Amino acid sequence: MLLSGFNWLLSLLFLALLVMSIFAFVHAALQREDAFRAVDKQTKPFWLIILGISVAVQLFAPMLLLILVGVIASIVYIVDVRPAVQAVSRGGRGGGSGRSSSDGPYGPYNGGR
Repeated sequence: MLLSGFNWLLSLLFLALLVMSIFAFVHAALQREDAFRAVDKQTKPFWLIILGISVAVQLFAPMLLLILVGVIASIVYIVDVRPAVQAVSRGGRGGGSGRSSSDGPYGPYNGGR
């Protein structure tokens, strides 16, 4: 009984890792190619190949070491590449709101001039 619960938990973990890898792959596929070059994070085809292989290994050749390597690649994409690409796609690195640090609540602060 304990072993069947552990197998269920392990299956759930592998499913969550597969969903994460699919999310990373789909996100990379939907981004502009020039955004990857703008942030110096390899190229879009590089990430599509790496993440695609990760998803394929998890689906068709479930070998633990290869799954681990693919999951690490997905985590690197989600934690490092995705935020940088999104910042460039929004139009800048500073949060994308288009506001300057000297802007007040009603517009730019001009120092009382």
